[in-house]
Amino acid sequence: MMKLPSLGFLRNLRFLGATQRAPGWICINLWPDRLDVSHVVAAGKARPEVAICESYRTEGGDIATLKRLRRELQLDRFRCTTLLKSGNYQIVQVEAPNVPKQEARSAVRWRIRDMIDYPVESATVDALFIPDAGRAAGRVPQMFAVAARNDAIAATVKPFNDADIPLEAIDIPELAQRNLARCLEPDGRGLGLLAFDAGGALLTFTCGGELFQHRHIEVSLASFEGASPAQRTGHYERLVLELQRSLDHFDRQFAHVAVARVMITPVPGADDLREYLAANLDVPVALVHLSEIMDFPHIPELHEDARQAQCLQLIGAALREEAA
Repeated sequence: MMKLPSLGFLRNLRFLGATQRAPGWICINLWPDRLDVSHVVAAGKARPEVAICESYRTEGGDIATLKRLRRELQLDRFRCTTLLKSGNYQIVQVEAPNVPKQEARSAVRWRIRDMIDYPVESATVDALFIPDAGRAAGRVPQMFAVAARNDAIAATVKPFNDADIPLEAIDIPELAQRNLARCLEPDGRGLGLLAFDAGGALLTFTCGGELFQHRHIEVSLASFEGASPAQRTGHYERLVLELQRSLDHFDRQFAHVAVARVMITPVPGADDLREYLAANLDVPVALVHLSEIMDFPHIPELHEDARQAQCLQLIGAALREEAA
């Protein structure tokens, strides 16, 4: 039977006989035509350093390409992770079970049994607490529970197992984006981060390096490709509406956490998006430039907006905290 790694948000799997690991994590994401790979080192650095950020054409299938990369990059030296694809998991907010905190993450499985559309017995479930900063007195602690079908986890793990690349964790885009937000947050204040990719836009609210709120918005990079001025304005208006709703909801739920600003990733074909959002929201809006929070001296293409957008969550996943 295939061994399924945990979703691994807050813990890492250990493998017997593992050799001494190189610092940092490598994230490997599989796509129909390519494999994306990023290695980030944060420990001992003034700023995180992106040591690898490459895309490799799939040749001979995923397994053959992974085997080639295992040899060329000596992947057995690294802690490896990958991201679940949108649609392969669900996030639900639930009341934390009334059990000791160290037991809550396993007990939450039974809280979500009526909230997912398949038997909880066939799900891999992990969870993390939503910080209680700003929580109204007497309000029950909340958790994010993340559930994925076991067969979806198995399908994600299989090519790595077949290529002899053990995954120590599987993560999700929301937490990869949280990892990046840690580098952008002002001390003691909240941050909204809006990132675009081919699948849409992901908005996260974080403070103190913790995820408080998330929202998916169906406006993608492709939405702006070849868009007419009227279409572009329509996308802008929708983003303003979604952002304002999210900011209002955050303020109601976490009244004592002030959102210092909203940051957005550059969007090719929407050069004035930041200005439009800033003119229509009550919080400052700034652009994300990776060069302001991390170093990548040997990867000049990360200065390009399109490449940053493609690799943002990949890099965020590789920004996982070191295993204890």
